[in-house]
Amino acid sequence: MRALFLAILALIAAPLAAQDSMPPAPYAYTQLDDPAKEAQAIELMHTLRCLKCQSQSIADSDVPMAGDMRHQVRVRIERGEDPEAIRAWLMERYGDYVSYKPSVSSTTWPLFAIPAFLVLLALIVLARRLARKGDDPAPGEPQDDIA
Repeated sequence: MRALFLAILALIAAPLAAQDSMPPAPYAYTQLDDPAKEAQAIELMHTLRCLKCQSQSIADSDVPMAGDMRHQVRVRIERGEDPEAIRAWLMERYGDYVSYKPSVSSTTWPLFAIPAFLVLLALIVLARRLARKGDDPAPGEPQDDIA
């Protein structure tokens, strides 16, 4: 029974151990030779979110997946691709969440519209309350009853 338990535990733990045993991508921690291209790559990396970290850019994250994303950015910058084209490719591959600068699209428009709607709703409620307060007589003043 104990041997069966250990075998099952080993089967569960093996994939977890294999994840960190992979060597990092070549450009994960290595800068490009051209300082201008490296500056472009770093600027882009600071605008891309690590998918495993909590609101950390891929430039600041040490997670292997962020290293792979840094590698992809550097390779594509080295090839001469436009940073916005690289961002679009990553957003297509990983979704809008990967970018700190989301674009308005059919899936993200509620993120932009709902806050504006809530502010408008709050202004309407506030205007109605202020208008109603101005119509009420002050305490102690006689009320005009026309009947």
